[in-house]
Amino acid sequence: MPDCCRYKSTPRSPETLRQLQNRLSRITGQLGGIAKMLEENRYCGDILTQVAAVESALQAFGYIVLQEHMETCVADGIRAGDREILEEALGLIKKLK
Repeated sequence: MPDCCRYKSTPRSPETLRQLQNRLSRITGQLGGIAKMLEENRYCGDILTQVAAVESALQAFGYIVLQEHMETCVADGIRAGDREILEEALGLIKKLK
């Protein structure tokens, strides 16, 4: 993957960074809870309910990152004349569906 090591030109605000880290910590905790449910041989329906909650939380996390990307990286790219940035943004939106 050639794009694996790019960095934002506009740093995330401390508030945004804190919000993202908190959400990611909760998601990590939810995943640990699912692992524990498996170890305890819990009912499949209960596990699937937790899987759905993690998927929803992860998608919400992705939308926050996407919004920030659109407001910073994409906007900056457009101002700088980068015509490929919109195509990249559309591809990212499709990945999040």
